[in-house]
Amino acid sequence: MRKFYLVTLLVLGCTVFSNAQNDPAAKKVIEAFGNKVKAAKGITAVFTLNSFTSKGRATGTKQLALSMKGEKYQLKQGKIEIICDGKSVYNFDGTRTITKSSVEESSQTLSPQKLLAGSYDKDFSYKLISSKGNLHEIEMKPLDNRKNFQKVNLYFDKAKSTLVKARILDKSNNVTELKINNINLSAVLADQLFLFNKARYPKDVEILD
Repeated sequence: MRKFYLVTLLVLGCTVFSNAQNDPAAKKVIEAFGNKVKAAKGITAVFTLNSFTSKGRATGTKQLALSMKGEKYQLKQGKIEIICDGKSVYNFDGTRTITKSSVEESSQTLSPQKLLAGSYDKDFSYKLISSKGNLHEIEMKPLDNRKNFQKVNLYFDKAKSTLVKARILDKSNNVTELKINNINLSAVLADQLFLFNKARYPKDVEILD
C-alpha cells in the first residue's frame, strides 16, 4: 500500500516546480504541463503500473485511478483506496482497516497538492537529459538521501506538452514504470466524491487514527 501511494503520487505530481533553480531547459518542459495542471478545476487520470526487479524480471502490473479537485483527491487501485477531503486522509487497505490522519500529519507523503502546486527546488535536483524522438526525458534526484528511491525519470510528449510515462529506481535497484493511459484536465467532479462515508466499506472495518 505504501509503495502504491508513493509511486502514483510521485509520478503524477513531480511536474510543477514554480520557483525551481535547476536546469532551465528542464524547467521549461515541466512548466508547460504544470501550468495546465494548475489551471484545471478537476483532474482524472488512469495509469498502468509495472514493477521489475533489479535484474529486469517483471513482478506485477496494476491499474490505478486518480480523481482530484483542489485540495481533495481520491486514489484507487482495486479495493485499495485513499480519500482526502482537504483536512483528513483516509487510507483503506482493501480489507478491514482504514487509517485516518490529518493532512498535516501526512505532510511527509508526496500528495497530489504538494507536488502539483509546490516549489521543490529544495527537495530535488533535476535536469533535461534527452530530447530524442517525440519525448523529453527529465531526471530527478532527491536531495534527501533518506528517501526510499534513487531517482525518477519523467517523459513528456513534445507536441502535447503532457507527461506520458515515469520510471522510478528505488534503493535496491528495483524499477517501477508508470504509464499514463489517459488524463483529463477538464473533469467535472462532485465534492461528494471526496467525502469519507464509513457505510461504503465492510461492516467490520476498523478505523485507526
